[in-house]
Amino acid sequence: MAGTAHLDTFARDRLPPREQWPELIFTSPRLRYPARLNCAVPLLDQHVKNGFADRTAIVSPTERLTYRALLATTNRYANVIRNDLGLVPGNRVLIRGYNNGTTAALWLAVMKTGCIAVTTMPLLRAKELTDTATIAQVDAVFCDRRLEQELSLALERCPWVKHVVFSHDGEADSLEARATRAPEDFEAVDTTADDICMIAFTSGTTGKPKGTMHFHRDVLAICDAFPPSTYTPTPEDVFCGTPPLAFTFGLGQVLLFPLRVGAAALLLETPSPESVLAAAAEFGATVCGAAPTAYRAMSSVVPKHDLRRLRACVSAGEPLPVATRTAWKDATGLDIIDGIGSTEMLHIFISAAGHDIRPGATGKPVPGYEACILDDDGNEAEANTIGRLAVKGPTGCRYLDDPRQTQYVQNGWNVTGDAYLRDEDGYYWYQARTDDMIISSGYNIAGPEVESALLMHPGVAECAVVGLPDELRGQVVTAYVVCRPGMASGGQLASELQDFVKAQIAPYKYPRRVEFVSSLPRTETGKLQRFKLRQQTVTAS
Repeated sequence: MAGTAHLDTFARDRLPPREQWPELIFTSPRLRYPARLNCAVPLLDQHVKNGFADRTAIVSPTERLTYRALLATTNRYANVIRNDLGLVPGNRVLIRGYNNGTTAALWLAVMKTGCIAVTTMPLLRAKELTDTATIAQVDAVFCDRRLEQELSLALERCPWVKHVVFSHDGEADSLEARATRAPEDFEAVDTTADDICMIAFTSGTTGKPKGTMHFHRDVLAICDAFPPSTYTPTPEDVFCGTPPLAFTFGLGQVLLFPLRVGAAALLLETPSPESVLAAAAEFGATVCGAAPTAYRAMSSVVPKHDLRRLRACVSAGEPLPVATRTAWKDATGLDIIDGIGSTEMLHIFISAAGHDIRPGATGKPVPGYEACILDDDGNEAEANTIGRLAVKGPTGCRYLDDPRQTQYVQNGWNVTGDAYLRDEDGYYWYQARTDDMIISSGYNIAGPEVESALLMHPGVAECAVVGLPDELRGQVVTAYVVCRPGMASGGQLASELQDFVKAQIAPYKYPRRVEFVSSLPRTETGKLQRFKLRQQTVTAS
C-alpha cells in the first residue's frame, strides 16, 4: 500500500497481518482499478464532467438534488471537514443521520477528504454508539439534531472526540451554516485504491461489535459486480428501498449503485412498507431493495399503488422464504432477486436473476466471486452436503484490530458463518446460521448482547436469548429468563423486561417472546447451551 494518502494511520496500522487477509481475486476486467483512486470521483464528479450535471441524483418527498447540486453540497461539506474542523486523511468521521441528501453528501464528502466514514443507524443507543466510537477512535461526529439524545450520552464516555457538528439545526455553527460559508470547489484527495475509506460495524455472536474496514476500490467493486450481473442498472433508473444507509446492503443498493451509473436515488427518512410503495409510485421507482420481511408486508398493499415502472426487486439481509417470493410475484408480476452478502464482504456475492432463479435457492456466485462448501476439516465438500459457506472475490474481511479475523478468514476463504449446501448444478441453498446470530426482519441481532441488557434488570438472575423460526420475521428474538428469588414471573414482568431492553439497546433487538424457566441448560463447565433451547422448542412443536 505504498503511497497512502493517509496522514493519520490509525486504521491502517490496525489492519490484520497480511497473511490473515482473504485471497483477493480480480479476474474480471471491470473489477480492476487504477492504483490511485478516490471512489467519490467516479460516483459524483465524473458524472458532472460527462454531461449529467442536470440529471437527478437524489430525490425525496422534500428535496431534489441534481448531480451538480449534490457535487456542490458535497464539496462544501468537504471544506467544512478539512478547513473548519482541520481533519486530515485517515481521521475517522462518525455519521449519524437518516436516509436523506445530507447523509449522502456527508458520506461522499468524507470520501473526498480521504477520511474514513463510520456510518451509524438512527436506532442505535448510547452504549452501541460508545462501542463504535471507541473501537474506531472517531475524531469527529456529524449528527442530525433529531438524533442528539443518545449521542450526547455516548459522548460523555468518549472524551477524545474532537468535534461534534449538528445538521438540521438553526445554530450558527450547524453544518448548514458552516456549509453556506464554504466554497463549492474541492479537489478530491489523491487516495490509493487500497486506502481505507469506511469502517462498517457488524455485531458478532459475542455481542461485541466488529469493525470491518473497506477500501476505495471495494466501494466500486460492489457496484461493478452484483448489479450488472443481475438487473443491469442504467441512468434512467430510480432506486428505492427500506434499509438504512448505515447497513452496507442499504449503502450499496439505495445510494452507491444508482450513483455509479448516473441514476437517481430515492431516499426516505422513515421508510415503511406503505411509504416506500407510495414514494415508488410518485417518483417512478424502477429498482427496489428490501429485506424479505418488508416484501411480505408490502405485498398486501401493492394494489393501492401504481408500480408499473418497477422492474427489479432485490432481497438480502435474511433468507427469502418461498412464500414471500410467491406473494410478491402474485402482487407485482416480478421475481425477487435474492442474494446473500455480509458486512465483511461489503455486499452481495451469491445471487440469481431472471430465468436463473430457482425458488428456495440463493443462487450462484456473482461473477468475480468464487464460493464453495467446507466440511468440518476445512476441505471442500461434495455436492448436496451441508457445510460452511466460504467465498472469495474482489472484496473481503479485514477486521479492525480484532482476533476474530482468523475465525472469519481461513486458508484464504471468507467463512461467513452460514450453513449451506451446493447442488449438482452449482446452486447454493441456505440451511441455517452456524453461530448464535439472530436474523430478524433483516437485522442482525447478537443474542449475547440482548442477554447483557436483560441481566442489568434487578429481577433477572440468568437468561439466554436465541432466535426461533417465525413466518413473518424469519426469526423472532426469544428470551429464556430465570427470575431472582421473590420476583414474580408472568406477563407484567415480561412487558417490563421488553421495555427495559428497548431503553438499553436499539429497540429492534428487544425479545418479542419472553419465557420464564427454572434453570438453563449448561455444560459441566458452566457454559450455556443455547442450541438445547432451540432444540426443545422444535421438539415441542
